[in-house]
Amino acid sequence: MLHKDMTIADIEEVLKGKGDFVQIDYLSRLLKIKFLPLGRKKFVCLKLAEIYEKKGMLKDAAKMYSNVAIICVAYSEKIKNYMKEAELYVKAGAFDLVDEAIKKAMNHSNSAEKENIYFTIKDFYKRQALVYEKEMKRAQAVRIYEKLLEMNINEAERQVIKDRLMPLYEKLGKLKEYFKLKKS
Repeated sequence: MLHKDMTIADIEEVLKGKGDFVQIDYLSRLLKIKFLPLGRKKFVCLKLAEIYEKKGMLKDAAKMYSNVAIICVAYSEKIKNYMKEAELYVKAGAFDLVDEAIKKAMNHSNSAEKENIYFTIKDFYKRQALVYEKEMKRAQAVRIYEKLLEMNINEAERQVIKDRLMPLYEKLGKLKEYFKLKKS
């Protein structure tokens, strides 16, 4: 059923009407085929990433975007896919992997793009922290705000983060951290 000579249209036809986990199985098998043309390999990785993200399997989706970035030739595409990988790792709470994805994106960028990458990653962190606050996942929001404080941010941003962090510390009963932050 699956073979290396299948076109993208053939692959889509096979996947049509199948459940997500059956699609994951088929696409994973396709990736294991040796000498799969790069265009089809990229399509399969993107399709898998889309399904993984839809199913909440964020780390797996991020790995697929990393694979796509490796396949891509243009630096702009590489950066875009590495940034998508970083975004998904932020959502998954895997900050060490976020840093690795950012480094990979930075390695393929010029100084102007590096600035944009840094701004974008700060934005990912801020948006995810707000999502966690709305979902009442205070401990996760605290982890993100603490990560943001470690980053190179201006004093106005630092103050906004501290203002958001203090009530979270208080609600979580982290009074030692609360008073330490209040003093600074």
